[in-house]
Amino acid sequence: MDSPEAPGARAAGPGAGLRVLGVDPGLTRCGIGVVDVAADRRATLVAVGVVGTKADEPLDVRLLAIARAIDEWLDRHEPEVVAVERVFSQLNVSTVMGVAQASGVVIAAAARRGIPVALHTPSEVKAAVTGSGRADKEAVTRMVTKILRLETAPRPADAADALALALAHAWRGSAPGSPSAVGRTTAMQATALTAAQRLWQEAEAKARRGR
Repeated sequence: MDSPEAPGARAAGPGAGLRVLGVDPGLTRCGIGVVDVAADRRATLVAVGVVGTKADEPLDVRLLAIARAIDEWLDRHEPEVVAVERVFSQLNVSTVMGVAQASGVVIAAAARRGIPVALHTPSEVKAAVTGSGRADKEAVTRMVTKILRLETAPRPADAADALALALAHAWRGSAPGSPSAVGRTTAMQATALTAAQRLWQEAEAKARRGR
């Protein structure tokens, strides 16, 4: 598993912002990314990587590898919230099962530590990061690279998707009046919504209506 660390220690004290661990769940490749998002929405990469397992390995061995990796990341980076991609029924059955199983491992690991978990649809994340709920993976990767001021794009796409999940959740949480904004800094709560955040809210509303 590749897990490059961003230089510098985490900021502390008022206005330090929010640390989010994003997970793009999957059995073959499970993307994991951690970002710090300040009160002014400036985002900084903390770490990113992918947990890989082989398709010919027993299911219990694959899930254990993911569980151990998630435990390590949660303990090392101490996120305040975990953002996980919501499972979609449009996928084929085998893919849905793998994603759901990996998601369950992640959610349980966070629950053991009392860390809240948020589930977000792909269209919500795309809208928040790119401004379009229909953006493709390359567009998401480009915007994640730009937002985090990275010299090279995070690869594979699963890693970029995990970072996009973390960014989208942090930006959603900074929106005035949102439940996760309660208790955050006055500066963050008072900042006007960006165009991408407005699209996020529209995508989220559509997702709720479709459930």
